[in-house]
Amino acid sequence: MIYGITLIILGLLAAPSLLLSKKPDAKELLDKITPYQGWIGLLFCFWGIWGVIQAVLNIGILSTFPIWWVTWLASSATEAVLGFILGYGMINKVLLSKNEEAKAKGQQILAKLAPIQGKLGLAGIAIGIWVIIASLFFNG
Repeated sequence: MIYGITLIILGLLAAPSLLLSKKPDAKELLDKITPYQGWIGLLFCFWGIWGVIQAVLNIGILSTFPIWWVTWLASSATEAVLGFILGYGMINKVLLSKNEEAKAKGQQILAKLAPIQGKLGLAGIAIGIWVIIASLFFNG
């Protein structure tokens, strides 16, 4: 369930116009979070990558709980991608700054993902809601 909640939060950070159109006073909250966006993104990028690794290592679950395994993989991948987008500045500063090739590759990936950031944010919200529903019905 925590993946669902974090995905919804990450989706809202990635698609702030959606949140602001529904709740205009949320701008104050977004302004408070913005200075920490890089660290939040970096954390969720690694957490998402770890989730993808764990899902792949536990691929045996696919035969008994296919819906849950696909949900796990989709939520982790979405979290990693959204975390990368939101935390790119921090990722660049902390991890990529010493390697020019890695830095260039990171910029290429970001350039491809940036135009669809809002759609990925909406996907994160939708998958987050599904994760919460799935965790209630399929995992316990």
